[in-house]
Amino acid sequence: MERRDKINYYLDIAETVSERATCLRRRYGAIIVSNDEIISTGYNGAPRGRKNCTDMGVCLRDRLNVPSGERYELCRSVHAEANCILSASRRDMVDSVLYLAGRNAKTGELLTDTTPCSMCRRLIINAGIREIISRTGDGDFTVTNVRDWIFNDDSLDMQL
Repeated sequence: MERRDKINYYLDIAETVSERATCLRRRYGAIIVSNDEIISTGYNGAPRGRKNCTDMGVCLRDRLNVPSGERYELCRSVHAEANCILSASRRDMVDSVLYLAGRNAKTGELLTDTTPCSMCRRLIINAGIREIISRTGDGDFTVTNVRDWIFNDDSLDMQL
């Protein structure tokens, strides 16, 4: 039996974490690894104490036909990356790697375009995370250097 490479090992763990997600659209899981040690995990779901979409059986964004990636303020969920960051100390996150994996909640299909939203990118930058590795296929992934988000500030394109 061939030993799983370390990146896909961590992505497998992030994917397992996603099984706890409570979103009716997308199930994401994230883990932060520093010095080859998992320091936190997170999945997308409603804030602690609030009802989850899976419990209510309805997604407001689905009901309003909001396209994926838009109108996050209507969503009940806290993103997996944000929950992962909230569960870790900044000193442990500096120069760490965040692994991210997601699946379509309805079909179970792997999401091949997984990338943090603009708000999560800001959190990742401030947390001091060095790199994002996102699963894009079975055994396939992309690696993003967070410094690229700092020097190629896409939020400047939105300025009036």
